Amino acid sequence: MNTEVKPAERLNLVQEYYFSRKLREVAEMNAAGKNVISLGVGSPDNMPSKEAIQTLCDNAWKDDAHGYMPTVGIPQLREAMAKWYKRWYDVDLDPKSEIQPLIGSKEGILHVTLAFVNPGEQVLVPNPGYPTYTSLSKLLGAEVVYYDLKEDDDWQPDFEQLEKMDTSKVKLLWCNYPHMPSGGPARMETYTKLVDFARRKNLIIVNDNPYSFILNKKPLSLLSVPGAKDCCIEFNSMSKSHNMPGWRTAMLSTNAQFIKYILKVKSNIDSGTFKPMQLAAAEAFNNTDEWHEEYNYNVYRRRRNYAESIMDALHCKYSKNQVGMFLWGKIPAGYADVEELTEKVLHEANVFITPGFIFGTNGARYVRISLCAKEDKLAEALNRVKNLQGLKEV
Repeated sequence: MNTEVKPAERLNLVQEYYFSRKLREVAEMNAAGKNVISLGVGSPDNMPSKEAIQTLCDNAWKDDAHGYMPTVGIPQLREAMAKWYKRWYDVDLDPKSEIQPLIGSKEGILHVTLAFVNPGEQVLVPNPGYPTYTSLSKLLGAEVVYYDLKEDDDWQPDFEQLEKMDTSKVKLLWCNYPHMPSGGPARMETYTKLVDFARRKNLIIVNDNPYSFILNKKPLSLLSVPGAKDCCIEFNSMSKSHNMPGWRTAMLSTNAQFIKYILKVKSNIDSGTFKPMQLAAAEAFNNTDEWHEEYNYNVYRRRRNYAESIMDALHCKYSKNQVGMFLWGKIPAGYADVEELTEKVLHEANVFITPGFIFGTNGARYVRISLCAKEDKLAEALNRVKNLQGLKEV
């Protein structure tokens, strides 16, 4: 090993992703026989539809299926995405020019930032919010400016605060409704205000929208606001809504010019997605209403009941209005910090829940429980937590 070679200075701006680091610890505990129940990561554990899996298998046997694919994605996938947006959000998209398939939304965060933000320019990031908005922005030389989301308004933006900010150097505002980690719902009022803000401030709103189907029977899209495509980009993902996290299939939608900018970046980074997987994803977009009712609502509703009982056992306060695949709760005031509670739960009950500080300073007194675990695991986690000694109630 050449110890004289130093890494790029940009690595000093970020840390290893929390879950990457913490799940190693969980793995070591499991290797020692601890049998940790992980309620940390939001990785759906149910199967995609049978039709999607069959389409993948059938097409993988075809001899023309294994070559490089165009970065823009195959027409069948783009058309399926457009029909899906019309069916569920009543949003019209041109499949040829207003949709770009992605290898996961996290990839889209990278591409959009590269396409629009110069080093030294600013991006607005929600606090609390998805850590990757911050880390990738820093790695690419952007200046991160946080805007507050507060519990007393279902974690919606504080538009009075936003109006007071100097946005002269801001290129992007990241938002995420339904909100992760808090479960704050999407609201047309919020979307309308965001579009108006973008127009007046000459910036781009990017809405990350993978949770709109989970425990939510009225999915909304930012792009349903008139004129939103002119100044907004929306991500959507099959990871959550179609039980396909490992497939890394997602999309972004916006106006044709923005798509061209983003494609200029993306085409220099990857060589497209495996064709059978694209065809299978296109088939999954045809999932029935009954499929969505069962896997995006009924399953998570049953699991949510257990998660609420775990929060109750931990004496945490939470809103019943939350949507999405997590439950977010405020810890009792008696704890010095959130890790005093989460580390106790991990090492005394062998249950891993997520401390909210990883999502920003406004999450420092909160915990998050993932609903991506079978009911028997959630029941066992509840039993373990109920048997904990020394939990603080206030």
